[in-house]
Amino acid sequence: MVSYNVQISPTALNQLNNYIDYIHDTLMNDQAADNVLLDALDTITELQSVAGSLGYCDHPELKKRGIRKIKLLKHDYVMLYSIIDNTVEIKAIYHLLQDYENTFITICLK
Repeated sequence: MVSYNVQISPTALNQLNNYIDYIHDTLMNDQAADNVLLDALDTITELQSVAGSLGYCDHPELKKRGIRKIKLLKHDYVMLYSIIDNTVEIKAIYHLLQDYENTFITICLK
């Protein structure tokens, strides 16, 4: 079984921090913010062993570029990532209700 080294890009880390800050500061729900953070960390741990077995994004351009996705285990967020050798790079994190594939193409793949 392959074990992947998982790295999170500055963009993805910033996005995660923004979601956590919003839940904490705007919604004023410390427990929910902590739970989303723990779920993201658990999902990152899960990627270490399953990254290569998960599906590609649906958008043809993302699929062509090898961009895959994983839904957080317990919350409605998705991580977009790529694999090079044994390294997984989490490129972005979005809420599932966002048009995340088109947003990712527009913002991150200019």
